[in-house]
Amino acid sequence: MELIFATGNKHKLAEAQLILGASLPELKLLPHDGPEPVENGVSFLENAAIKARAAFQATGQASFADDSGISVEVMGGAPGIFSAIWAGGRDDAVNRQLLLYQLKDIPAKDRTASFICTIALVEESGETFFTGVWPGSIAMAAAGSAGFGYDPVFIPDGFEVTAAELEPEVKSSYSHRATAMNQMAGFLASR
Repeated sequence: MELIFATGNKHKLAEAQLILGASLPELKLLPHDGPEPVENGVSFLENAAIKARAAFQATGQASFADDSGISVEVMGGAPGIFSAIWAGGRDDAVNRQLLLYQLKDIPAKDRTASFICTIALVEESGETFFTGVWPGSIAMAAAGSAGFGYDPVFIPDGFEVTAAELEPEVKSSYSHRATAMNQMAGFLASR
């Protein structure tokens, strides 16, 4: 089975291969490096669907895309769909620094956050969506060198370290992306 993953993010591709390979060893995951469509949706679901539809139309093959980000409760769910460009560009370190600055006066007990990932799978037969949520909180300072994005400032529930301090295999067992991809893997395996 071949499946197009509509992403230019090499970290997401590696994570997807690790997660999906465990339950679908026969799956061949192919990156789609075509032009990126404008993500003008107002939700993770809408943006994932935009990317997956574009990849499907360009390749004619079953395609999926994810849209994900971090949602901070005290900030009304922001950065949300704007997580990747929160500080005005696509620089993970700058985005993290801005988030920490915005929360600098907020005590640890009030820094509840969740990573959210929605996957859109587009096939000839239709569209299917999967969502994973990874609850936790925002750390007082960045820590760890594994992972990407907001991993160095996100402490998952049940852990005392950031997602960037977890081994990739551990993160891939608990993360929002793992939850959504495992839902998709179950869906694909059931057919």
